[in-house]
Amino acid sequence: MEERLQKLLSERGEASRRTAEEWIAAGRVTVNGAAARLGDRADPDRDRIEIDGRPLRPAGERTYLMLNKPRGYVTTLSDEKGRRTVAQLVSGCGRRVWPVGRLDLDSEGLLILTDDGELTQKLLHPSHEVEKEYLVWVTGDTARGLPILCAPMELDGEPIAPARVRRGRVSGSVSQLSITIHQGKNRQVRRMCEKAGLRVERLKRIREGALELDRTLAPGKWRALAPDEVKALLDEK
Repeated sequence: MEERLQKLLSERGEASRRTAEEWIAAGRVTVNGAAARLGDRADPDRDRIEIDGRPLRPAGERTYLMLNKPRGYVTTLSDEKGRRTVAQLVSGCGRRVWPVGRLDLDSEGLLILTDDGELTQKLLHPSHEVEKEYLVWVTGDTARGLPILCAPMELDGEPIAPARVRRGRVSGSVSQLSITIHQGKNRQVRRMCEKAGLRVERLKRIREGALELDRTLAPGKWRALAPDEVKALLDEK
């Protein structure tokens, strides 16, 4: 059955739809030897679809991983600056997987990696409002900062939804906060805290949607998601 090329590439675990569209626009995808164009459709049972001269991956099972990302790694498959990447941490999984969303260099915790483009799109698209929960260790005037964090604010000139914030333990000048958001702007939690006059000392993602970080995973370690964990992610609204 014919389908749009970007959807086919995504369903076969080659890339997210957005990346697949970039590949098509760059001329990296061919159908029966001819360069594909955005909007083209193809039937994988009938047509020869290739990416950089390599045949489209056959249909098969998807890979879903949970990584406890440590600080000091960038959330990319490769880095032009030569920094360590999360791809290096999961290289032993035997499949080409990509990170769903990002955690910045200095952040840690739950990171999903997969070759399922549909799930990637679902978890990242703003319309699905998938919650992300972080433990954040901050210094500063939390009594003044918490009302600001919980109120509407703007980032990059756009309004963002108020965060759900709970205050945890206090150790000396450092307060632990639980901050839950459902948007995903670049370094959003750090920038929200900055606007609230708080300095982030440590930031750790502990939940994405229904999936919680496995506390038995040491930093830098990963495991495959259990079938019920995968189902919970796929069932996200």
